[in-house]
Amino acid sequence: MGGFRFVVPVLLFGVAACSSPSPPPPAPPADCARYESGPVEPALGHRAVVLTLTNCGTAARAVSGYPDVQVLGPEGEVLDVRVERGSSYMAIDPGPGTFALAPGKSLVTVVSWANTVTDGDVVTGSALTVASKPGEAPRQRTWARRARSR
Repeated sequence: MGGFRFVVPVLLFGVAACSSPSPPPPAPPADCARYESGPVEPALGHRAVVLTLTNCGTAARAVSGYPDVQVLGPEGEVLDVRVERGSSYMAIDPGPGTFALAPGKSLVTVVSWANTVTDGDVVTGSALTVASKPGEAPRQRTWARRARSR
């Protein structure tokens, strides 16, 4: 005698699957800047790092002149280091400019230094602060990435 077999599907409902969707993330502020640093590049006793400023806001960002850069020591203290603007062994300076940086767009600057000391005391910096305009709170960038070996 032949028999029949019935399969009854079982539906499981989860309460979590019926929860409301998460709220959208907050919109970025109109005035927002993100700073990133590249690796420290070596060259014949010199070093350089490229700093990138990206406008992550929703409005154009006015940028004029050179960024304000300070060198910090291992404890975060500002070191007495003279910062000069202009061309170096590692980069040619096109001079200061004025820009209306559109949302999502970036500008770059190169910070370079000599890796040898020929006069005075040895000063070892471990981080930079950078601000793109006067009155802006500086952002700290560490030199976490090592120089590439060549």
